Amino acid sequence: MTKRVEAKHKIDRRLGVNLWGRAKSPFNNRNYGPGQHGQQRSKPSDYGIQLRAKQKLKGYYGNISEKHFRRLYQEAVRRRGDTSENMIDLLERRLDAVVYRMKFVATVFAARQMVNHGHIAVNGKRVDIPSYRLKDGDELSILGEMKENVNVLAAAQLGERDVPDYMDVDHKSMKGKFIRGPKFADVPYPVQMEPNLVIEFYSR
Repeated sequence: MTKRVEAKHKIDRRLGVNLWGRAKSPFNNRNYGPGQHGQQRSKPSDYGIQLRAKQKLKGYYGNISEKHFRRLYQEAVRRRGDTSENMIDLLERRLDAVVYRMKFVATVFAARQMVNHGHIAVNGKRVDIPSYRLKDGDELSILGEMKENVNVLAAAQLGERDVPDYMDVDHKSMKGKFIRGPKFADVPYPVQMEPNLVIEFYSR
């Protein structure tokens, strides 16, 4: 178990938001930061605002590494069009993010674990790389006995979130299709995300 997974319940309180909109979030009961100075509030600088926006977006996708996150930013810059829109498109094409969006699991951390353990196939081929990038029209399926796993079946029934319209899912067969890359406005974030501030942070 990585430190990122062990610390996932602290992320909400550190950032001051219920990042994934979960009923079990500790932020629901203690809506201030951890530690003896957690309740102290100070006005952040422009840099602090940009940093927090980056931490929220990075944390939402399972607190992916800074090195990988910066690479995504660099690729978003190289692509044509709006850089912040490109960044969201790249993040939403990650295999672990799509497994989470399709409600095959309850959390993005569980999605990463499911992919790592080889329980997901893309277009019929097993893929065990969470950062694997999906293309429009790619089809996903859960492999073997994992289709009947109690946690997978429970995740499909969660009322905390819905499957977005840029993908299609059949929870009876545990299969789904990534229809298209989304625009920022299409992504059902439970909290306000500010990818434009993330771009400003890295372009300083």
